[in-house]
Amino acid sequence: MSHLVHRSLHADPPLALRGEGIYLYDQSGRAIIDGSGGAAVACLGHGHPRVIEAIKAQLDKLAYAHTALFSCESAEELADIMVGHRPGGLTHAYFCSSGSEGNEAAIKMARQYFLEIGQPERTRFIARRQSYHGNTLGALSAGGNAMRRAPYQPLLSPAFSHVSPCYAYRDRAEGESDEQYVARLAAELEAEFQRLGPDTVIAFMAETVVGATLGCVTALPGYFPAMKAVCDRHGALLILDEVMSGMGRCGALHTWEQEGVTPDIQIVAKGLGGGYQPIGGILVHGRVIEGLTGGTGAFMHGHTYQAHPVACAAAVAVQKVIAEERLLDNVQAMGARLEQRLTERFGNHRHVGDIRGRGLFWAIELVEDRAGKTVFDPALKLNERVKMQAYERGLACYPMGGTIDGRRGDHAILAPPYIATAAQIDEIVDRFGEAVDAALASL
Repeated sequence: MSHLVHRSLHADPPLALRGEGIYLYDQSGRAIIDGSGGAAVACLGHGHPRVIEAIKAQLDKLAYAHTALFSCESAEELADIMVGHRPGGLTHAYFCSSGSEGNEAAIKMARQYFLEIGQPERTRFIARRQSYHGNTLGALSAGGNAMRRAPYQPLLSPAFSHVSPCYAYRDRAEGESDEQYVARLAAELEAEFQRLGPDTVIAFMAETVVGATLGCVTALPGYFPAMKAVCDRHGALLILDEVMSGMGRCGALHTWEQEGVTPDIQIVAKGLGGGYQPIGGILVHGRVIEGLTGGTGAFMHGHTYQAHPVACAAAVAVQKVIAEERLLDNVQAMGARLEQRLTERFGNHRHVGDIRGRGLFWAIELVEDRAGKTVFDPALKLNERVKMQAYERGLACYPMGGTIDGRRGDHAILAPPYIATAAQIDEIVDRFGEAVDAALASL
């Protein structure tokens, strides 16, 4: 047994020895298609020569300098790439080492903003059930992943409350139109503001497209403008978590561009550095920065490895490749193909209740009965069976249980790299289809 603490302490996972393109190679030499980019991380696949060269070049110049005294060229360049053109009014960037750290930074900056502008009574956050914002205690408090929250519930902050997600497949009432459903969700958010006291709320936090916990659930048209209208009415901020769904994953560099809103703070990670180095961060609207600048003039938060020179250099290279090779065009084209192939393979499948997603970020929700949307017994661990059957067929996917409430429900995510070809998309869906059928047959 390994001396390393793995996710499971009962069995060691296979060793990944090397990666090339969309493939990972395990200790037996098998080529495994990385059909989910890990956890929607490896947006350029593995071993991209330009990114590796950028990392080596940065190491030759500067490996580390503490931000209490220094900045570095790669961090300054990455900030210019991300917000130099002021997308949606976002003017500043803060870089850390993960999506969880990014969410913590967003929470703290939002609180500090209201302190700086003279509204210390704002101490509450509203987020959504069946969301996920990270594993640190603040991010876990914000998140609505019931399964991950449960062991640590006594430690989680009471400053966070939760409203319903926009989950039309299960939560829209019979006969309710999209517009009526969105209006009902907006009314629920308004009611939560009123319950807490509108002048006590700091922000509403949401994943623009819900990631691992709910499985690639997109919002209905008009949902985010309706939520932002509630926030604006009461002077609260809108924080959008695009750790998993952003940085091109859904076909636009920022997924909020597809929703008709701009966040006050946006969290980024996974696709920012493509897994070549640990990096995440927040992009901040100019008015929030102005609030801090007009007050103490400092962000009262920090990490030893924030704006790490090598991590930022890797992210600069990743973003340049995405832009110069016009990979968002490929995300859109291959995303349409992935949707089509999934629909052809599972559209009439008796155990697939929903096919959902956007860009190269798609999931299926597995059900025991399609008509009644009933779920499989969680004890069967169907999502784990899908993962193992896929691996046997040379495919890595990203399954999850507890789709509905943290305990019941199964889904599986595909999130191929942005460099995937049409033939590779077809192969991913073929292997995935075989894996799902084999997992169901094993029950």
